[in-house]
This record gives sequence, C-alpha cells and structure tokens, in this order.
Amino acid sequence: MRLFIMTIFISLFAFADEAYDIIKKLDTNMRGEDVYMKLSMQVKSKRTKRTIKMESWSKGDKKSFVKITYPPKDRGITFLSLNNQMWQYVPKIERIIKIPPSMMLQGWMGSDITNDDMVKQSSIVDDYSYRIIARKGSMRTLELIPKPNAPVVWGKIVINLDIRTYTPTKDIFYDEDGKKVREFIYKNVKKFGKYYIPTIWIVKPVNKSSNYTKIILQDVKYDTKFSNRYFQKSALKKFSR
Repeated sequence: MRLFIMTIFISLFAFADEAYDIIKKLDTNMRGEDVYMKLSMQVKSKRTKRTIKMESWSKGDKKSFVKITYPPKDRGITFLSLNNQMWQYVPKIERIIKIPPSMMLQGWMGSDITNDDMVKQSSIVDDYSYRIIARKGSMRTLELIPKPNAPVVWGKIVINLDIRTYTPTKDIFYDEDGKKVREFIYKNVKKFGKYYIPTIWIVKPVNKSSNYTKIILQDVKYDTKFSNRYFQKSALKKFSR
C-alpha cells in the first residue's frame, strides 16, 4: 500500500513538472528576452468594421509600449505598461491619462482585447497553478487556475497548444463564476530566429456573436536588445510624434 501511494505521488509530481515545463516554454517562446512587433488589428462589431495599425515594444511581462500609427485620427496615441500599471497619451488633448484598475476589463481601443491584455500584468508562469487535462499527439490541453491573491482577472484559462513549436492554438477564458467569456484562436505559425509564434490571432467574445478582433503580425523581431527608453513615462510624449 505504501509503495502504491508513493507511486501515485511520484506520478503527480511528474505531471506537475511536465505542465510547468510546457507553460514555461510557451511563455518564453511568445516573449523572448524582448520583442518588437508591427501589426494591424481589425475590429468588427455588429454595425462597424475598422482597422488599427500599431507598433509595439515589450520586455518580459512587466514592460510594454504601444504606438498607434493608423488611422490618421488616432495616429500618435501611445500606451505604456509598466509594473502592472498603464498610461495613455492622447496627442489631441496633449494629456497623459492613467488607466485605473477598475477599467482593466474594458475593451482596448474599442476592440475585444482588454486593457489587462495590453498591460500583461499577469504571468501565466507565476500567477497560476496548472495541470494537463488532455493529450492528443503533439497537442496538449492545460487548465490554469489562479493562485490565491494573484493579481489576475480570470477565474480560469484553458490553453490548447502544440508542443512541437510550443505555440497556442486556442485559449478559452472563464470568469470567476466559471462562465466562458471569450476565445483566442491562433493561426499561421511562423519561425522568427529561434522562436515560433502564430501570426494571426482572432478574439471572439461569447456574448457577442457578431463581434471579433483579428490581429495580424506583419513584422516580428526578437531579442534585439532595444533601449529601455521606451519604458519611461517621458516616452509617451517623446515617441508619439
């Protein structure tokens, strides 16, 4: 009996280690040491469809800077995410606005992406407990549950990914009541240096069937060791031009 119990514990630890290894590789593959992206975002609602173009610079899960380049009326709007806080600069009013925590689940630039997604304030490696709930060939399905007191907004995340490239194929987000809120669907995986990343991301909210946000990565550069000058409040105005 004792040997049987020990075998169960060893198996559980092995599965936990495998889940951690998968999540760590997924996180590293998506972020690198730093990453620059040029991308476009198509936002579709029941009545309208529009395109937003932007550039982004990010390091780890605590620092990111985004500049809107299109459409002309929004050109020069910038966003800084730093240590779980977010600021926005709007050239038309020449004002820096701090985004409060109460607005983290609101849509960013009218899209199905949230301010929390842009802030990247939650690390899937540090803030969640995870386990493998399904295996099929090279595909794995992991369930992520927030750790107690973790600064996250989701009640649960289910991630489907391919361990050949450690890239996701679908993320499903649930609220604190266990209700499905939205899906991220990832397509067209490409290799950039030593990293693999999907170049098409589609976000679909569950309660608005006619809505979606489609992100297309047009250029990606990893580990370029760009300057930390993007991650200062002064950058909001400086790089808005």
